Amino acid sequence: MPALLGCARGPCVAVVAPDGKRRASVAVEVADTEPQREVGLMFRKHLDNEAGMLFVFKDAAHRNFWMHNTAIPLDMLFADSGGRVIGIVANAEPFSDKEVGAEGAAEYVLEVNGGFCAKNGIKPGDRFDFSGFSPHARE
Repeated sequence: MPALLGCARGPCVAVVAPDGKRRASVAVEVADTEPQREVGLMFRKHLDNEAGMLFVFKDAAHRNFWMHNTAIPLDMLFADSGGRVIGIVANAEPFSDKEVGAEGAAEYVLEVNGGFCAKNGIKPGDRFDFSGFSPHARE
């Protein structure tokens, strides 16, 4: 798969602090169907610095992810139905079958390169601002 392109070319998620300050923006590939969510970022060898994958579910629920066949260390941001970040898994270990998640019900999970959250000061309580698309699960 090709590297993800910049926000100017498609869907984008900004992470915004409670005071309204933009912490970071990433171009996203949207995984809004079951087959897309099942594969996720598996088998990829590279993810651009300002890129990620947004998993969109039909409803908010407790979500666990694993890193099976995923070679890139990832930060995972779990957000509720309002787009508020409820938890972060930092630097998930490549190829691990250990399930990781956040407390609470998430409707969205944003995967970005490991270390992204620390580098940009992203914390629970921040929120997602979607642009260039409407984040609704197709299935």
